Amino acid sequence: MAIFLAIDAGGTKTEFLLGDGACQLGRARARSIKRIRVSEAEAIQHLDDGLLQLTIASGVTLDQISCTCVGTAGETVPLVVQWLRKSLSERVAGELVIVGDVEIALDSAFGDDPGVLILAGTGSNVAGRGKNGEIVRAGGWGPALGDEGSGYRIGHRALQATVRAIDTGRSTELFHAVLNEWKLDSIHDLVEFANSRPFPDFSSLAQVVAQAAGNGDSLAMEILEAEGLALAEVALIVLRKLQAEPEQAQWLPRCAVAGSILEKVLPVRRALQSALNRALGNVEISSAPVDPVAGALWRARKQFHFMSDSA
Repeated sequence: MAIFLAIDAGGTKTEFLLGDGACQLGRARARSIKRIRVSEAEAIQHLDDGLLQLTIASGVTLDQISCTCVGTAGETVPLVVQWLRKSLSERVAGELVIVGDVEIALDSAFGDDPGVLILAGTGSNVAGRGKNGEIVRAGGWGPALGDEGSGYRIGHRALQATVRAIDTGRSTELFHAVLNEWKLDSIHDLVEFANSRPFPDFSSLAQVVAQAAGNGDSLAMEILEAEGLALAEVALIVLRKLQAEPEQAQWLPRCAVAGSILEKVLPVRRALQSALNRALGNVEISSAPVDPVAGALWRARKQFHFMSDSA
């Protein structure tokens, strides 16, 4: 019996899912194994932790695995891919497929069907599959180059807006909320910590911004709405790329969302929806939760059957 391992390697956490040809056999969660986010020692520890949880939960050993699919942001970054290939080949049997995190979310939402997946968690990315099966993408370039609507960018924008509010005398609860989150005492501590190397985890501030917005803080709400609009611009690039194909010129694909920001931070999602509706008309965005690691399991099964049929 073929056994499949699925891994969703996010910037904050890693989801593991084990299954056979029809059923899920076990799940586990560990901290991030993404090498551009954590050290090699930390990544190894987190990988081993997740795999151990999975084998205990399922009773399946790693030498029984037929095919593994990993979805990760930075799937084109050599540091990320080379470490994953080396570390998993040393621990897990079978074939290995590495794809983008938005691609496994796309698989989870639509399988082989066409559609557009908008992902915003620690980072962000958008991908769409057309009627011809071709996948087009936009965004996903990392925090220094974009990641619109992501937790990282919301946190970073919050810091910038907070110090500007101090300069202009604008009232906001963000300053004290950030100090409390990072356990700092003063603006001087904040300046030193925010500019330290390596940079602190700006994405941890996204929940602070969301809570402040929920409490009526206008500056926090402006940040969230602006990031929803910025993410909509990236999504429109993908939608228009799909519509550029002659057979899809008038086609408006279904959309789905994934990631902690779009699932939990409603002002970002509402701003995204409103911007897409203004640009294209009534865009259908599925409210059903997308489980990216289940998409990785779907792809591992598909890859294994493809290889078996080709043999």
